[in-house]
Amino acid sequence: MTTPEFDLPPHFRFGMATAAIQIEGATRADGRGVSIWDTFAAQPGRIHNGDSLDIATDHYHRYRADIADLRDCGVDDYRFSIAWPRVVPQGRGEVNPKGLDFYDRLVDGLLEAGIRPVPTLYHWDLPQPLQDEGGWLARATAEAFAEYARVVADKLGDRVRDWLTLNEMNVHTLYGHVLADHAPALDLGLAAFPAAHYQLLAHGLAVRELRAAGDFRIGVVGQHYPVIPASDEAADVEAADTFAALTNWTFADPILLGHYPAEEIAALVAGTAGLSAEQLAADLEIIAAPLDFYGVNYYEPVRIEARREGKDYSGVLEVDIPADMPFAPVPFEDGPRTDFGWTISPSGFEDILNQMRERYPHLPPVVITESGASFHDEPGPDGAIHDTRRIDYLHSHIDAVAKAIANGVDVRGYYVWSALDNFEWAAGYEQRFGLVHVDWTTLERTRKDSWHWYRDAIAAHRDRSSSLTQA
Repeated sequence: MTTPEFDLPPHFRFGMATAAIQIEGATRADGRGVSIWDTFAAQPGRIHNGDSLDIATDHYHRYRADIADLRDCGVDDYRFSIAWPRVVPQGRGEVNPKGLDFYDRLVDGLLEAGIRPVPTLYHWDLPQPLQDEGGWLARATAEAFAEYARVVADKLGDRVRDWLTLNEMNVHTLYGHVLADHAPALDLGLAAFPAAHYQLLAHGLAVRELRAAGDFRIGVVGQHYPVIPASDEAADVEAADTFAALTNWTFADPILLGHYPAEEIAALVAGTAGLSAEQLAADLEIIAAPLDFYGVNYYEPVRIEARREGKDYSGVLEVDIPADMPFAPVPFEDGPRTDFGWTISPSGFEDILNQMRERYPHLPPVVITESGASFHDEPGPDGAIHDTRRIDYLHSHIDAVAKAIANGVDVRGYYVWSALDNFEWAAGYEQRFGLVHVDWTTLERTRKDSWHWYRDAIAAHRDRSSSLTQA
């Protein structure tokens, strides 16, 4: 493999990312409570092949080996998530010391390896008792999240300086609340919009708690993608704009601008949540608390058309948009795809970063908190995993980041999704995003060619940065 080089700023940081529910396993160990994903996965037909998350990659017991893979690759940062039900099993009230102790050991291990810990406080694993009381449709869940955030900050804040509040509120709302493809599988359609608002409020309340707890750098994570009209017809352009507003901007605008992207969306949120105009304004003030950085997750663009009467859209994409929506996703006609069927578009990555710079005059520094692809490469006769397509993917997407930086977007880091193969939500263990291969029978870890490529890319960047600073 040739040594990769990128035109990136000297202090640009490289990392990897994971999520607790996808790697930890040990779902019944040391006092951990039940999450909505435990409940969802236990329901027949929810997860591909009936896969269980009870063991996952067994990171809970094998975290030292996983830290060694991170250390040897040379990453600057490791983004992981803290399992709310492991720390506060009921969602509020009594704290589980053994759960906190696990993250205490993990943070210490990362720091000993010279790696900056970047925890995410919520990556979709809501404690089931809170779901039973209304989940994200209830304001009390946002308040409970703020209490949980303070508990974690008080335990780890002497060593952890960088915090992320919630992960991909847009995806969690769409897949788990508007639709029923993810936990908690509510299938509410537009009646799900209180879940969007109360996650946003939880973010704002958590920022307030973190500010009170220490001198931290605080961010949030959104999945963003360019939304492309299927044609130049006015109806398709309008449908694409509506879809982008509901999925991209409904979640970013309140945080970065202090308001929802359209009066109609604000009215929908207020109406479904039963909020007065005064309460909505007070909430938005909390939600728009200043941030130190903003996390962008990117995987693919989305192509949207105005829904055609009589056309069957079922099975077009990973999820089916309800028939009462005025828009529908349609596939791109050609171009490369991952083994998950996702369109590969590094130019789309550059586009969405440029869109965000233009939309948000005071956009904080950006960190790419997830970027990666699923390819089903297995060990060859030599025992190695030659995942050249993932290497090509990473090379083109890091290069897209470099181009966005050259265009004025302040991007400070890039985290690969994922550090290792894991439980990919409803797709179970079929999809492989990792730089480290996991044998699902033995749980043996094998570093893929992409892991070695990423190690070389990081080393080359450090060498180049050192030479620039010495010049």
